Amino acid sequence: MIGLTLLSIALMVVDHLSDLLDDVRSGLTVVVTPVYVVADYPNRTAELVQQMFTSRDGLQEQVISLEEQLLLMKVKTEKMSALTAENNRLRDLLGSAAKLQDNVLVAELVGVDPDPNKHEVVIDKGTQHDVFVGQPVLDAEGLMGQVIEVSPLTSRVLLISDQSHSVPVQVVRSNLRLIAQGAGVTRQLDLMHVQGTADIRQGDLLVSSGLGNRFPVGYPVGIVTQFEHDPSQPFAKATANPSAMLDRSRYVLLVFTEASLREPVSGSGS
Repeated sequence: MIGLTLLSIALMVVDHLSDLLDDVRSGLTVVVTPVYVVADYPNRTAELVQQMFTSRDGLQEQVISLEEQLLLMKVKTEKMSALTAENNRLRDLLGSAAKLQDNVLVAELVGVDPDPNKHEVVIDKGTQHDVFVGQPVLDAEGLMGQVIEVSPLTSRVLLISDQSHSVPVQVVRSNLRLIAQGAGVTRQLDLMHVQGTADIRQGDLLVSSGLGNRFPVGYPVGIVTQFEHDPSQPFAKATANPSAMLDRSRYVLLVFTEASLREPVSGSGS
């Protein structure tokens, strides 16, 4: 051991003071390098495994974060779409109001009667806003109904689709006067006492005739969808689809006209 120690010291001195051992050192480095690699393999393997688990955990956290962001973006997108649709409806409603020569007030639906036999809604305007019983109510597409009950802050509106509601109408094409009565179905009106020879056909536009002094003249009411006459029956069967979006409109127009009667009604517009 002493001899090896002295030999090592002598070799270090010679290597430090001269370059005689450079070739030998280079050769030994080539021989010893695989030993270094093998000796370091467990440590490198442990580090690699640790990095793999760390990367996996990081990726899982990143995926969770991205999923949360995606969900949040979907919610924001849906909300933005809803706001855009609502703005479009309000724009259409205000466009309709601009076309009317009567004074109007915009109201919002705040309730719907849960009774399937009643087609009534509640709006957020009442006597504090000068709303009165019998006042015509429209949406951006046409006539919706009339106010039948008022309170200081809200009012109840009877829709034209209710079976107790009827409105005098006129066929735009032929000027034929008829009565449109609610069928108890949101998207249907029944035309009453139509003669078999009446000048009416599918696709005809019906507007309020103004008779009865309840609804002003010229508001769209519906489109004729059916006209059939059975010779054995005294009257033809005629139906129409309401122009107003009775089951979809959220904002409505309350119409103020001198022709509107400011007195209680029993639910009939005729």
